[in-house]
Amino acid sequence: MTTDRVYNVLFLCTANSSRSILAESILETEGKGRFKAYSGGSQPRGEVNPLALKELQALGYPATGFRSKSWDEFAKPRAPEMDFIFTVCDTAHGEACPVWIGHPMTAHWGVEDPAAVEGSEVEKGRAFAQAARFLKNRIMAFLSLPLASIDKLALEQHLRQIGAMEGTTAQPTGAG
Repeated sequence: MTTDRVYNVLFLCTANSSRSILAESILETEGKGRFKAYSGGSQPRGEVNPLALKELQALGYPATGFRSKSWDEFAKPRAPEMDFIFTVCDTAHGEACPVWIGHPMTAHWGVEDPAAVEGSEVEKGRAFAQAARFLKNRIMAFLSLPLASIDKLALEQHLRQIGAMEGTTAQPTGAG
């Protein structure tokens, strides 16, 4: 891998309405042109959770232009070829994924679903803030990896270790 190219990263979550959207916006911003972030889901909800957009806005990340879409869009001919694919929910991790063009590196970075939290608006807001924090921590660890100088096996191990950081929902060995 070289540092003079843009790496494509796809974040997957079943509904593609919260966690994968948070990750897409955070990486797109923090990757500063080194990464192009995308998100998709196996069963897209069809709309982005407004609390995810509110959290992105509160953190200073872009919160417009997102849509809940199927991961099938990224398995079609002429779709961007992914370098990395990260599942951010346990359900998507366990599903049969499409065959990805180019055999990207994959890892599971499971984070609890903030949209599943019931309670007051404050409690729901805290859940989205926590999910965004866990995802940002993983993304910042990912961005610190020396992609140009690390071999594939070592990189795969680092990606799995990132998935095991604080807030993980499971410890699986692969992704989608």
